[in-house]
Amino acid sequence: MMQQLDAEQLRRTLRRLSHEIIERTADLSDLVFIGVRTRGVPLAERLARELQSLVGVHPLVGALDVTLYRDDLNQAGGGRTGLKKTDLPFSCEGKDVVLVDDVLYTGRTARAALAALMGFGRPRRVRLAILVDRGGRELPIRADFVGKNIEAVHPEEVRVHLEETDGQDAVFKR
Repeated sequence: MMQQLDAEQLRRTLRRLSHEIIERTADLSDLVFIGVRTRGVPLAERLARELQSLVGVHPLVGALDVTLYRDDLNQAGGGRTGLKKTDLPFSCEGKDVVLVDDVLYTGRTARAALAALMGFGRPRRVRLAILVDRGGRELPIRADFVGKNIEAVHPEEVRVHLEETDGQDAVFKR
């Protein structure tokens, strides 16, 4: 595996993403972050802490499990991680939602997240923040906020490791 980002580069990338979100959000009081399970959740929490440190606003953070909304649920490997808890302790009604995930590849997880989100109220706006965009889209989906573009063609993989889930902060390509 070749390391693409180390812990310090990942930290700087999240800080830059936070600045971009601040610059492109008119009213931070209605901003909420929703992390897509699994690694999108700690990334959403980190972005919320960055906003707190930069502008004194700490957006609400939720966790979204998209397993039941995936279009590959019945295929081999589909839904392979099993069900996890969706935890949205707030309504999305009228909110400026930023969906947060670690890697954007085909666009299918983002599509599933949008479908899952609609059961929690009608957001004013939904945007997508991604740590790594690896290309290879199968659906017409793009991220509004991208930390790093890492070109990877099948069967290459991009793996995000986070301290909260993996014991270290790094991004690898193999």
